[in-house]
Amino acid sequence: MRRIGVVVNPIAGMGGRVGLKGTDGKVAEARERGAEPRAPDRAGEALRAVADSGEDVSIVTYGDPMGESVARDAGFDPEVVGAPGDRDATTSADTREAVRAFVDRGVDVVLFVGGDGTAADVAETLDDLDAETPMLGVPAGVKVYSSVFGVSPRAAGRIVATFSETEPAEVNDVDEDAFRGGEVVTELRAVATVPVADQRQSAKQLGGGTVETLAEGVAESVREGVTYVLGPGSTVGAVKERLGFDGTALGVDVWRDGEPLVRDAGESEILDALGEENVVVVSPIGGQGFVFGRGNQQISPAVIRRSTVEVVASRSKLDDVGTLRVDTGDPDLDAELAGWTKVRVGRYERRLVEVVA
Repeated sequence: MRRIGVVVNPIAGMGGRVGLKGTDGKVAEARERGAEPRAPDRAGEALRAVADSGEDVSIVTYGDPMGESVARDAGFDPEVVGAPGDRDATTSADTREAVRAFVDRGVDVVLFVGGDGTAADVAETLDDLDAETPMLGVPAGVKVYSSVFGVSPRAAGRIVATFSETEPAEVNDVDEDAFRGGEVVTELRAVATVPVADQRQSAKQLGGGTVETLAEGVAESVREGVTYVLGPGSTVGAVKERLGFDGTALGVDVWRDGEPLVRDAGESEILDALGEENVVVVSPIGGQGFVFGRGNQQISPAVIRRSTVEVVASRSKLDDVGTLRVDTGDPDLDAELAGWTKVRVGRYERRLVEVVA
C-alpha cells in the first residue's frame, strides 16, 4: 500500500483573481476584496483522481483546513497527524510541521497543495530532515514557476498514485513585492525529489542564464571513465567551457576524465577515441530543430550507435523549433531516434520533446 501525505495551504491562490499577484502577507486584503479559498477545491480534485486510480493507497494528512475534510470528502478515511495552531490563520510553520509528521509516519510521497512558496516550505523541510521522500504539488498558487507540480490537480493525483521512478527538480520562488511591481525576481530555494511523469509541468523560463545552468548540469553529471562527444554550437560550447577547456566552436570535441582527447574531430578520430561507455551531447540548430545531420555529420550513425545521446537546449530555442529532427543518413537509425525524448533545459530540468525523422 502506498502512503500519501497530503497537506493543503488553504490560502494559496486567493490573491490571484482579485489582482494581488500573490497572497504572501496579503490574506486580509484578499479577503476584503472578496477572495474565496481556491486550494481546497483543487485538493479535492487531486484526491478524487487518486481514488479513481484504483491503486491501493492510504492518506495521511493534517487537521482542517489543511487536508482532513477534503480527504474525507474524496472517500478516504485519513490518518490525521496534527492540526494547525490557528485554523483561521495557518502559516508556513504549520506546513513544515505537517511535513515533519508525515516523514515520522513513513509516507511514500508528499502531495502538497499550493504555489511556489508552499513548495519551498515542503522541500526545505524534507532537506532539513535528510529525507529522500519525493514530493509533488497540486497547482493552486498564483505563482507556480517550479517544476515540482502536476500540470493539473487531476494529473497530480494520478502521478502520486502510480509513479515508479523519481528525479531531481528545482524549486524556484518569486519575490512577490517585486512581482507586483512588474519585475520577476526569482531564487532557487531547493532541489527536490519528484516523480518522473510526462504530466509534470516544466519550469517556466525566468530570463537569462538558462544555457549556463544547463551547462552546469551536464558538467555536474559527468562520470569517471565515460567518453563525452561534444557537438558544435554555442550551447554545447558553454558545456565545454564549464568542463574547463576551450572547445571548437563549429566542430566536435571528445573529452574524458578531465581533459580533451581530440579537438575538431572527424568520424574516424571520434570512433578511435570512444570507450566502453560514451555520451554524445548535442544541441538542435536554432530555427530548424535538427539534432543530427546538419553541421555535425562527423557524429555518424556508427558513433551514435555506440553512445547514449543527451540533447541540450535553452527553453527559448525549444519554443522556437517546436519539434526536433534527425537526418543521420541511416533511415533505420532515424526511426530508432524518432519519438519522444527528454531535452535538458536547465541544471536539473528536462522537457519532453518529439523527435521526427
